[in-house]
Amino acid sequence: MIRSKIAQQLAQPTQSISGWLATKFFKWRNRALEEATVKLCNIQPNDVVLEVGHGPGWGLLSAAELLTGPEGKLLGVDYSEYMHRMSRKRMQEQITKGKVILHHSNVTAMPIADSSVDKVFHCNSYYFWPDLKAGTSEIHRVMKPGGLMVTTLRQKSIASFVSKKIIVGENWHPETYMEALQSSGFRHIRMQNRTDRCSFQAIFATASK
Repeated sequence: MIRSKIAQQLAQPTQSISGWLATKFFKWRNRALEEATVKLCNIQPNDVVLEVGHGPGWGLLSAAELLTGPEGKLLGVDYSEYMHRMSRKRMQEQITKGKVILHHSNVTAMPIADSSVDKVFHCNSYYFWPDLKAGTSEIHRVMKPGGLMVTTLRQKSIASFVSKKIIVGENWHPETYMEALQSSGFRHIRMQNRTDRCSFQAIFATASK
């Protein structure tokens, strides 16, 4: 029961003591990873960028600083209402200026136009998606041809969570995720070991249309 509650809060934090603890965990474990992921995206000033599963908004803050052009825009999607409200508060200035748009939405049904996004990134996220193939297909739908997606994770940490049954199922395997990307229309899929304030794995994929 306890493990199940931990898994639920990591996947979809709620406004509660356990949800508050989850946000502290995200700050401790994910902030450096999110900032490193943004660097790997090679964001240009006029790009349209999407973060999937943005959590409390550390990656959003990092990406927003790079979108200095008049056409630059940052989108975010998270299916936790608590995380959505927290990030809206953190990004309120940029939202008011029209540079940032955040959606309380599931990755499998995003209110984003077809072929409108240049770069997508997400951190420690895909193994919580309700349907891996539906999620990768929906991301592919919103991306422009040739757009880059960067996924990051700490594989050893995830394997530890799996061994404790905090994360269940087989979708956590990077190979399973990469197969879903391939079948959804992504190409040039590759995984690399990286170090930038922390050690992690980065998966790169290009939208082919």
